Amino acid sequence: MQEKKYKPIILPNVDWEMKTLTEEFGELVAQPLEPGFGITLGNALRRVMLSAVEGSAVTSVIIKGVNNEFSSIKGVVEDTLHVLLNIKGIVIKNKTGESGKMNLSISGESIAKVADIKADDHLELVNKDHIIAHLSPDANLEIEFFVETDRGYLPAQWPKGDALQSDGRIYVDAMFSPVVNIEYHVEKTRVGQSIDYDKLILKINTNGSVSPSDILRYGTSVLRTQLEHFLDVKEIPFNEISKQQEDNEEKGGLIDTQGPTKGLPVDLFLKPIDELEFSVRAHNCLVSAGIRRVIDLVNLSYEDLLKIKNFGRKSLREVKEVLSAFGLHLGMNVKELDLKKAIKEQEDSLKS
Repeated sequence: MQEKKYKPIILPNVDWEMKTLTEEFGELVAQPLEPGFGITLGNALRRVMLSAVEGSAVTSVIIKGVNNEFSSIKGVVEDTLHVLLNIKGIVIKNKTGESGKMNLSISGESIAKVADIKADDHLELVNKDHIIAHLSPDANLEIEFFVETDRGYLPAQWPKGDALQSDGRIYVDAMFSPVVNIEYHVEKTRVGQSIDYDKLILKINTNGSVSPSDILRYGTSVLRTQLEHFLDVKEIPFNEISKQQEDNEEKGGLIDTQGPTKGLPVDLFLKPIDELEFSVRAHNCLVSAGIRRVIDLVNLSYEDLLKIKNFGRKSLREVKEVLSAFGLHLGMNVKELDLKKAIKEQEDSLKS
């Protein structure tokens, strides 16, 4: 029986904005996406990353001389409830995902901060300037912290029937998720002459214990794992189908299968920049600088463009995005002689 043939789908390019990428913030751009896929993927990834990513937090403490959260601590300005609230704000990076312990021992007039805590080797404290308590000259504060790893939010896990623990342990609510906020935006982008494709912009804010790239990797892995269980028969290999389509398009009308113009139409480089449909401001700046063809533009560098009068970073970003939609980029170093040679070879092959 002949195997059914499927049409390919667009495979997106996924890039991080490297200029703004930190341990606490990352902006991801995925384009082009099939029409409607921007909202579908953006919403699914956002919901999973907000709820399913693992993190570590303090779940209980033992404060020397205190056996319940409503007590006062001798020599400490804050009461126990206030100290516990500050403890909930400790951000912990867990290298192994295993449970662990931390200890704080400080006395005399001082400010107890996260930096004063000594943790197990696999635990790293992120927000070291975070204040735990203010101490008076006669104060002596000793706290043992118990750290666990989980997902989402967990209310204090008090043992049933025991109001006071024999070891003086106090259980606290724990927010395990390292994700602070995630937002996504969907814009329209173009592929060739089509302008109906989606561009997904995903912004991830974390507490610094897990990087945005690891957040995305975790969320994507969870989604893929869940979706695999909906397949009751063999998966349709869209990656291979779509890649094969791209390979086929490299034959006839496309040039230089190894160089910077790999898989791109010959005539595209010789067309006027009007074909790229830049904004009026960007277009006028380019034309006034003598940049009239696509080849003239792609052979320039970022620095070259910024030297053009009235051409700012906003216009530079626009040029970068438009070129990307056509599979182009700046600094391609395309030689016009090679283009003319490729055109001649195409004409000869058509004649034969």
